[in-house]
Amino acid sequence: MVTFWSLIGCATYQLEPLGSEHPANPEAAGAPRAAISRTLAYERGDIPLPQLVSAPAANSHDSHNVVREADAQKTVIGEGKVVAAVPSSNQLVLEHGETKGFMDAMTMGYRVDPPSLLQGLKPGDPVRFTIDVPKKAIIKIEKK
Repeated sequence: MVTFWSLIGCATYQLEPLGSEHPANPEAAGAPRAAISRTLAYERGDIPLPQLVSAPAANSHDSHNVVREADAQKTVIGEGKVVAAVPSSNQLVLEHGETKGFMDAMTMGYRVDPPSLLQGLKPGDPVRFTIDVPKKAIIKIEKK
C-alpha cells in the first residue's frame, strides 16, 4: 500500500520551469557555450597535396623505400635470419643485412609468393632470399 501511494505521489510531482538565469537553461547569460568540434572536420587547405620527388631526393637511400637502383633490376638477393613465418598472411619476418642497391639492414616483414616457400621455416633459421622488385615479394628462399 505504501508503494502504491509513493508511486502516485511521484507521478503528480511537476518540476518548475528553469528561469532564464538558471545555468542549466541554454539561453541563460552564464550558460557555457558548447564548442564546435573540429575532429575530422578537414578543409581543402588541411589536406596535403602530392609532392613530386626531385632528382636528388630520388637517389638518396631511404631504408623503408625501394631505391631507384633496384627498380632497374628485376630481383635482388639478400641474406638474413628468420624472425617469424606468418602463413595466414603469406609473410616472412626477416632480420637481414644490407641488400646492395635495395635496402639497408633491418628487421622487416615481406610478402612471400608462392606461400609454399614458408613451409619448414622456423625462427632462427639462416636464409638466403630473392626478392622480385616489381612484385615486392620474396620469390625464392634457401636455408643456409
